[in-house]
Amino acid sequence: MKIEVIGLGYIGLPTAALLASKGLEVHGSDIDDGIVQTINEGSSPIVEPGLEKIISKVVNSGNLKASSDCKKADVFIITVQTPLSRDNLPDMSYVEKVAQVISPLLEKGNLILLESTSPVGSTESLSHQLSLLRKDLRFPKSDSEEEADINIAYCPERVMPGSTISELVSNSRIIGGISKDCARKASEFYNFFVEGECLKTNARTAELCKLSENAFRDVNIAFANELSIISEENDINVWELIKLTNKHPRVEILQPGPGVGGHCLAVDPWFIVASNPRSSNLIKLARQVNNDKTDHIFKKIFEEIKKSGDPSTLSICLMGLSYKADSDDLRESPAIKLLERILTLNLKSINVIEPNIEDLPNSLASSNVILTSLEEGVKNSAIIILLVGHNEFKDPYLKEMISGKILIDTVGLLD
Repeated sequence: MKIEVIGLGYIGLPTAALLASKGLEVHGSDIDDGIVQTINEGSSPIVEPGLEKIISKVVNSGNLKASSDCKKADVFIITVQTPLSRDNLPDMSYVEKVAQVISPLLEKGNLILLESTSPVGSTESLSHQLSLLRKDLRFPKSDSEEEADINIAYCPERVMPGSTISELVSNSRIIGGISKDCARKASEFYNFFVEGECLKTNARTAELCKLSENAFRDVNIAFANELSIISEENDINVWELIKLTNKHPRVEILQPGPGVGGHCLAVDPWFIVASNPRSSNLIKLARQVNNDKTDHIFKKIFEEIKKSGDPSTLSICLMGLSYKADSDDLRESPAIKLLERILTLNLKSINVIEPNIEDLPNSLASSNVILTSLEEGVKNSAIIILLVGHNEFKDPYLKEMISGKILIDTVGLLD
């Protein structure tokens, strides 16, 4: 069995490496030449525990190869990005481009698996697009039980960065076939390496299932973030409040923070809002609450900077840039959004501590932004803003290090 994984990012690359470790012949394709080169050298371009070791092994064995071009395969797995436009509308252009690229490669009996987070109806749209490009092949339709030449299913991932390798195997998978036959064949494929339950359904249900999982968490975080502001207004420690409230046997409030980031929680709810604008008021409001929390934190930072006098003589420290703890993933990170706004304040220096990256993104390049160590960043700054709860920040001496300095702790690590 030959596998083609299209898009070698945080999901595509671990999936390709895992399948190759099972002895399958896997080819991965990505438009980023740097990613392709790093993989072919046996290294990982992303930080994920255990991934580099697997990549080194499967590249050396010849089971995993990468290039910028797609190859013929028995199974095509699509894991390209599906970002938002400036109007918070889903951008499916990457998936549409994949359809154009793989259409001339398709042969009877092929299985196409869309894993990219997608609005309801996307899998059927992919099938329709391919049917127009390859009129010599029969593609599945949701209202037909007729056997198709090409089987297509939507199968979203459910992993947490930092545990991706193990969760790709252990977590249950939703298998959304355009037809029942598509679901059956997709399930047979995933059962080859997934130990969790493979739950068959139709493509539309699977698409909304993925969106609902992340919207559910986004709504719950919005409640926690709103509660943190209410607590602040009433001079209450929100971390103690949540800890005590969660002692109730049927209450489990999540933790507040500086906002919500990542490609899932900060993006997926908008896919539901875009498709069902009149029926998704709570989901839309939760997105706004979480975005507003980032604004609220910026206002707190701005007020402290104003109190300190001349901004051009002031140095501050941002602890953490990634969207979640112990990750190098900067996608949609509220810390990045805060840094971009702080850059407009013309401070003397902005010391950034992010232990999971080696270089700042080009978009943040500035003479007064310094990626530095924990000790140096804290020592050389008057205001400390804790944005991510990395393990490195749980140093027992951190409280002593910041003594006498202004602290804004957005994650409750030092409160």
